[in-house]
Amino acid sequence: MLPIAVDAMGGDQAPVEILAGARRAAAAGTPVVLVGPAGLEGLGDLSLIEASEVIAMEEDPASAVRRKKDSTLVRAAEAVRDGRASAMISAGNTGATMAAALFRMGRIKGVSRPAIATPIPVPGSRPTVLLDAGANSEVQPEWLVQFAQMGSVYARNRFGMAVPRVGLLSIGEEPGKGDTLRKEAYELLAVATGIDFIGNVEGRDVMTDDVDVVVTDGFTGNVVLKALEGGTKTVVRAVLAAFADPAVKEHADALLPALQSLYASLDPDTYGGAVLLGVNGVCIISHGSTGATAMVNAIDVAREMVERDMVEQLRAAVA
Repeated sequence: MLPIAVDAMGGDQAPVEILAGARRAAAAGTPVVLVGPAGLEGLGDLSLIEASEVIAMEEDPASAVRRKKDSTLVRAAEAVRDGRASAMISAGNTGATMAAALFRMGRIKGVSRPAIATPIPVPGSRPTVLLDAGANSEVQPEWLVQFAQMGSVYARNRFGMAVPRVGLLSIGEEPGKGDTLRKEAYELLAVATGIDFIGNVEGRDVMTDDVDVVVTDGFTGNVVLKALEGGTKTVVRAVLAAFADPAVKEHADALLPALQSLYASLDPDTYGGAVLLGVNGVCIISHGSTGATAMVNAIDVAREMVERDMVEQLRAAVA
């Protein structure tokens, strides 16, 4: 397999944690090439694609990608386009990562708009795939059909769901609920091929095993994602604070091992990052706080998607 191109300068903990994760993944057998400035320290045995510029988190994505042609994000996307890498990963500016992938790798023929697919943890079950999680603030009804088709392909490849159940996020389960976008999308999804559409779902259903793929516009999807992240962190902090009480230490010590698997299922690091579906290559968008463990998992996801030829399956699904 061609190496996976990792943006060494993307994320709050770059480059130290990014390099540490890349070295661990390479040691485990996944080929990795880093993209960063000349003389980058901590490479170990890894090779480097040189890039002299970095796109900061606060920069405008599209203009930065156009202006900084020698940035790590642009060079990573070009490596995939030119056949020097099999996938790209960045924990940096999300919008710029999308723009670099779209401008340099291009869209899959027939795809109206790429979408970000994010795994939402479901304790005791497989995650729910939410898309779009932020790529398209405003969408057309027919785009949601493509999101459903692409999300189904991703769910099958990533989580082994033979026939993913697709739900349309709305404010009620009944077909007539929601705004004009949701009503028109419902009609299209109900007759779409290649998906198992189960109807409308509500926000409370996202973290349950009642649905496998949830489609919505990127504005709503990002709000849902951030609300769930914030709520989960609040609950985890409250539990840990309660366990810190000396009066319950004995009980806390007994419970903590049993809660480790639950904590792992809720930890974003477990999933490595989101996947940008619809571009002509594998692109993983990792969380800005990505550390070494999250980067290892992101590289594992990229490798799986390459080995399972997900891009070709997406191409067939939207043809």
